[in-house]
Amino acid sequence: MPDTAVPALRTLYPPIEPYRSGHLEVGDGHSVYWELCGNPNGKPAVFLHGGPGAGCSPDHRRQFDPERYNILLFDQRGCGRSTPHAGLEANTTWHLVSDIERLRVMVGAEQWLVFGGSWGSTLGLAYAQTHPERLSALILRGIFTVRRSEIQWFYQEGASWLFPDQWEGFLKPIPEEERSDLLRAYRRRLTSADAAVALEAAKAWSRWEAETITLLRDPALAETYTGDVFATAFARIENHYFVHGAWLEEGQLLRDAGRLRGIPGCIVQGRYDVCTPARTAWEFHRVWDEAEFHLVPDAGHAFNEPGILDRLIRATDSFARG
Repeated sequence: MPDTAVPALRTLYPPIEPYRSGHLEVGDGHSVYWELCGNPNGKPAVFLHGGPGAGCSPDHRRQFDPERYNILLFDQRGCGRSTPHAGLEANTTWHLVSDIERLRVMVGAEQWLVFGGSWGSTLGLAYAQTHPERLSALILRGIFTVRRSEIQWFYQEGASWLFPDQWEGFLKPIPEEERSDLLRAYRRRLTSADAAVALEAAKAWSRWEAETITLLRDPALAETYTGDVFATAFARIENHYFVHGAWLEEGQLLRDAGRLRGIPGCIVQGRYDVCTPARTAWEFHRVWDEAEFHLVPDAGHAFNEPGILDRLIRATDSFARG
């Protein structure tokens, strides 16, 4: 009889610790935390975390085979172990693109695999389109390009129809008369001199994302996202970037997809991703022929949902052989 067994889903590699770490002074008063993990002689790779403002976690290291990759992870300006905490000055997409290049030079890699999910996909695309010659491959999850329609969907009206219970909590800090522009209403509170007002807004902003990024609710996410330190950086920096359209022209990353020509890639997208809906990933799939496309049928947005994680690790394994 034919073998009809379904292949087991791939999961994270075992926990590892960095073999080197430090801070890179990138100018403008910012110091960026970085770490190198895996095999110093392995294939160079850089991991770009989400948010913006979320920082890296130990599990992010585990999406790569530590025997075959030399993995650089870093906390982007203002978050995680980078300083100043929650700093907004000199903190734009193009500052981060420059930081990635500084880190590449520091590592001594001529080319490296770029891996980014959610906001990390935005940053990965901005970097790839600026420095295409520096990429050996590009892995993207939950593609997000900061178009007005994408922002409106998640922060004004759209996702609110699917999560009306959680949306009430997102609206709570904002008076009725300011709700026609929630991004700017939150901006006023997140940058308020009143620490209590700013923290209330930060927690409400962060909880909204934590409650909507997985297909099935994960209570631990809400606890992590609403901690005072995490929520402050996460909400302030996200809102700062989104109010400014991430300093991108409208539709720029999709418009310039031709600059990815010749770069092998993989797109992994959850079918029920409410944070970064599948439409954007599908549009990239249509114009970036080199990339494999995987629409995971039973997943939302988070990288560690089983079907998404399986595809991501299969992708890093595949490119390790290239």
